[in-house]
Amino acid sequence: MQCSVYKGPNKADHYLYVPGEDDFSRVPEALLELLGPLQRVLSLELSEARKLAQADVRQVMQALREQGYYLQVPPRTEIHGRDYPSRSLR
Repeated sequence: MQCSVYKGPNKADHYLYVPGEDDFSRVPEALLELLGPLQRVLSLELSEARKLAQADVRQVMQALREQGYYLQVPPRTEIHGRDYPSRSLR
């Protein structure tokens, strides 16, 4: 499955995967506005054998098929029972 990955200036460490290239037809307008002007960072071929650094490739492929996009958000870190976005620890 061919897909492209985009990022926007408004949300650090958030990445939007879409099938093919520049196919935002099924991405909610509110999400596009939230991310801001998108810049393509990567195009790749997804398969179950491929490893992704921050996402499960099967979940990404399923989301692309079912909803037309996948939004990767930063992982969260728990410290003393409280949940923090990982980038707040840098």
